[in-house]
Formats: sequence, structure tokens, C-alpha cells
Amino acid sequence: VQLQASGGGLVQAGGYLRLSCVVSRSISSIHFMGWYRQAPGKQRELVARTPAGGSTNYADSVKARFTATTDNAKNTVYLQMNSLKPDDTAVYFCNANTFAGIKWMDYWGQGTLVTVSS
Repeated sequence: VQLQASGGGLVQAGGYLRLSCVVSRSISSIHFMGWYRQAPGKQRELVARTPAGGSTNYADSVKARFTATTDNAKNTVYLQMNSLKPDDTAVYFCNANTFAGIKWMDYWGQGTLVTVSS
């Protein structure tokens, strides 16, 4: 599975961005699609994770501000980020987590940088 993320950039606090992640195969065949982020000097953390056909779980820090959606026809997942804060500054990664016959596999996109200025 290959993932290509895009949509990052520089935005002022209070602004918004929409990230996209194109997946190389049918999303409906992937058990979990997720967004993670890694701020400078920090560990990668979960932002949002959606089970196939299920509801998305969000990190407390982004609830009510971020929304993850899926377009199965385009094999694309999105992360709409509103009311951005400087603390949201990070490299954002999309992730596909799926069971591949005998074990769970993680696939990662290349990351897209989001910078929120105060």
C-alpha cells in the first residue's frame, strides 16, 4: 500500500487547512485509516483513526476542530483542520493499518508539514 499526503502549509492561528492522502488501493479493504503528527522534538502521536465502516476516534487535543473523512471512490482520505493553533504545528502523516494474511501491517505516507503561526 502506498500513500501520498498533501495539503500542508503555513497558516495563521485560527485558520484552516485540509490535508489529503491518496491511497494506492481500495480504502474499503483497509482495516484502519489514520492521521498522525510529529512535532519537532516530540514523538509521533495519533490525531484521528477510522476503522473501516466505523466512526473516527480523535485525540482530545483536536476534537471538535478536526474532521477526518473518506472518499472511497477516489481512494482518498481527508483531514479538515479548523481553528488551528500554534500547537498544531507538526509533520502530518497518513497511515494505513491492515491485517495482511498473517500479521498486521502499517503503511505510512511521506508526511506533509503544517505550520501555524501565532
